[in-house]
Amino acid sequence: MRAALQPSYILHSRPYRDSSMLLEVLTAEQGRISLVARGARRRARGGSAGALLQPFIPLLLGFSGRTDLKNLTATEVAGRPLMLRGERMFSGLYLNELLVRLLHRYDPHPQLFAAYASTLDALAATGEIDDILRRFEFALLAELGYGFDLDLDGHSGEAVLPQSWYHYHPDYGLVARGPVADPARPAFKGADLLAIAADDFSGDARTTAKRLLRLVLAIQLGDAPLRSRDLFRAHNRRALAEAGEQQQ
Repeated sequence: MRAALQPSYILHSRPYRDSSMLLEVLTAEQGRISLVARGARRRARGGSAGALLQPFIPLLLGFSGRTDLKNLTATEVAGRPLMLRGERMFSGLYLNELLVRLLHRYDPHPQLFAAYASTLDALAATGEIDDILRRFEFALLAELGYGFDLDLDGHSGEAVLPQSWYHYHPDYGLVARGPVADPARPAFKGADLLAIAADDFSGDARTTAKRLLRLVLAIQLGDAPLRSRDLFRAHNRRALAEAGEQQQ
């Protein structure tokens, strides 16, 4: 198999052997693929080839090979690198980890690829980070077949009522809470769900969306924690410690 240059983003990279790199890549036409970039870490005049093989850079990649691990054959920059810093950088890494964990190899999702590119652009701008992430998470779940209605009870088919409360059920989606509240099951207010359905994440709806999507994604991700969340927490702890030292 030989693929011509196609739009791609690096999701994850790690060293391989003496001078190569193993890449997890999101492509527009092939979906998630694994590549080996041979000699990418070898120093050369003008810098190493691996300098371009970084997250958040729109690329055109060519590759070939008969196994699941393809060989990178060509690299071109397809747009300006997105400068994500601080929380926005960790948010981008979070998106990448979700895609690596949840996408099957060689399962194309062109609409999801477009949503990912738009989400990175939004993170590089000044929008509310939580809202940007929630919109992508909903798009990801829908693309993978795990989407659910926010304005309908998935069991009864009745409209979600603003004053009612709802649980999430993996088979049905949102279902009305019974007359006796179960404190062990997270509940979500109908008014917040209707606001989210209307793409309104203001007020309590923002917190509700985060709680709901964390619950839904945890079912799909399994028990292994997200590395990007751990990195972000460690970053915040260091920032707080440094701020405390400056105040002393």
